[in-house]
Amino acid sequence: MTSSVNAVPQARVTTFALVGNPNCGKTTLFNALTGMRQMVGNYPGVTVEKKVGEMFSLHGEPIQIIDLPGAYSLSPRSPDEAITRDVLMGRLADTRQPDQIVCVLDASNLERNLFLATQVLDLGLPTILVLNMMDLAEAKGFRIDTAALAKELGVPVVACQASHKVGIIELKQAMGRSHPPPSVRQWRVPASMEPALAELTTCLTTENKIGRSRVFSEALMYLTDDKSSNEAGLSSRCQHVIEDFHQRFRQEGFDCHEAVVTARYQYIQEVCDRVARAGAANTPDLSDRLDSVLTHPIWGWTIFLGLMGVMFFSIFTLANYPKEWIESGFAALANAIKSSMAAGDLRDLITDGALAGVGGVLVFLPQILTLFFFIGLLEDTGYMARAAFIMDRLMSRVGLHGKSFIPMLSSYACAIPGIMATRTIENPKDRLVTILVAPLMSCSARLPVYTLMIATLLPAQKVPALQKAGIMMALYLFGTATAFFFAWLFKKTLMRGETPVLIMELPPYRRPSLPSVFMQMISRSKLFVKRAGTVILGLSILLWFLAAYPKAGTGSASPQLAQSFAGKIGRSIEPIIKPLGFDWKIGIGLISSFAAREVFVSTMSIVYNVEDSSDVTLPLRDTMLKEKWPDGTAVFTPLVCISLMAFYVLAMQCVSTIAVVRRETNSWRWPLFQLFYMTGAAYLASLVIYQTGRLLGF
Repeated sequence: MTSSVNAVPQARVTTFALVGNPNCGKTTLFNALTGMRQMVGNYPGVTVEKKVGEMFSLHGEPIQIIDLPGAYSLSPRSPDEAITRDVLMGRLADTRQPDQIVCVLDASNLERNLFLATQVLDLGLPTILVLNMMDLAEAKGFRIDTAALAKELGVPVVACQASHKVGIIELKQAMGRSHPPPSVRQWRVPASMEPALAELTTCLTTENKIGRSRVFSEALMYLTDDKSSNEAGLSSRCQHVIEDFHQRFRQEGFDCHEAVVTARYQYIQEVCDRVARAGAANTPDLSDRLDSVLTHPIWGWTIFLGLMGVMFFSIFTLANYPKEWIESGFAALANAIKSSMAAGDLRDLITDGALAGVGGVLVFLPQILTLFFFIGLLEDTGYMARAAFIMDRLMSRVGLHGKSFIPMLSSYACAIPGIMATRTIENPKDRLVTILVAPLMSCSARLPVYTLMIATLLPAQKVPALQKAGIMMALYLFGTATAFFFAWLFKKTLMRGETPVLIMELPPYRRPSLPSVFMQMISRSKLFVKRAGTVILGLSILLWFLAAYPKAGTGSASPQLAQSFAGKIGRSIEPIIKPLGFDWKIGIGLISSFAAREVFVSTMSIVYNVEDSSDVTLPLRDTMLKEKWPDGTAVFTPLVCISLMAFYVLAMQCVSTIAVVRRETNSWRWPLFQLFYMTGAAYLASLVIYQTGRLLGF
């Protein structure tokens, strides 16, 4: 998920950090400012996403923007919030402290958002406040005097509607100017803490050489958070001062954290009273009216399942036309190469290896983009949080809460960001259970396999899209139900604990920003195409070599594939997979797809093209339907197709996911356990389906 950025030497570029609460529209603003000039990676040592973009001021000067993870506070409760704090305080070796900060506030929830803003202002860095979602605030009847707020806080304030790009020019103008640090802090620390702060700030300045601009924030954080001082590498004298005051406050029964929070909110309330005028009380807004239907115990479920049905129906209708165009394009290219090149291994490598492998996967790009489009809409409108709320009752029965469903729902696109999204779950046991079951949610990499097998299961020329969408939805529901079952099992055995109570913010409904949704689609499609052009291309060439060598003798009656390295590998595992209805050629696909699930499709394309290269334009489905066992019976019967789909619903066949689980859990124990239980469940399910089907006469 990367795109090139015309890098300018960092010393010549002003760096802004973009910070704000979750659901404040920060990412939409980041996209509006940077467009496609973005790089996405991870912070070293953690799987927290690092998004860096570049924009140009109205005078043409380059500005670098770091989009920090959403945070409610600089007193972190999760890895996401810890990264935000550490970047703002200049604690990360690979990321210098930003020169200035753009703090994004949801104008319709001004009081809550100002809590983080006051912490940011305490850092002493030049800061611009952005009041985003002004349209939602006005719809609620809130009127905010931006000039008065700027005077109260001593920093520039810009009103904005990022989703409609209103206020972007004004923000760029503000970012192009130099601003002094915030004026003298307005809110008052509790009087009983002032001696401790004075002594600790002096110690931090002299012993740890912490700059005057942020020493107050550092000292306040160490006094209010027992754990933070252990992470900062402070001098022994500063540690002693902190421990001494902690002990003294405990003896006095004084809670520093609660006292500071109370003092901040008292100040924030006073500011809001002076700069904002509230709307009519107890007047239900649009979000309230929509929630009365969309979170209803009956209608909520009906609408949720209906939306999922529309998504799968679109995958087989809207995406089918560009899929056919891509398929025809690769077939025409293969024919052109065959007609222009002399027969030989090089031509076969290009047509039967590279084109068959990469083309066999890229034809499913429109369907994957359709899936990403719908998930992007759910996230951008605010419906994703409602889905978690709807699922909370069901999730509580398996020992989790609805907050775990957001990472699981995100795993429909890809398990990797879904697993990374578990960082917002505070309870370590609940987080680990969610990580263990998230890959059971059918990701986009399974989509090519499902589509191919559904086409093989229903080979008629005209099959109703509703029928295909129904099968696809059944596969997704099967994976989801299995994830719930294993979550219940793990919570009853490995991770025993009380069922947590769901406490989460329901963001207001928003009109989706289609440019933002399309930008996410483009970023994710680049990742898919990059994988097709690197991992899948490399594996396709390797598989072609394994399937084409060693060459069968001219007088040999055995087909080339059977004598090849790939054939020998496939035949070696056939006794293990034959009870599932799979032959040795399917076995080659199973082994290769451990690198990435969608590789199964490219492997089948290569395997059958190598065996019979007379017509590479023949659809893979038709080639598979002609495949026979030695006794003449068809290999890909409907029962085998169902068995194979069930295997791919449950199997952990993704090296990248295993690597991310390893990093998230900091241990090989859990990814290996995950690989074992998911592969075992996949084998058992396929075995039961196939053998039961045979007993019933199918």
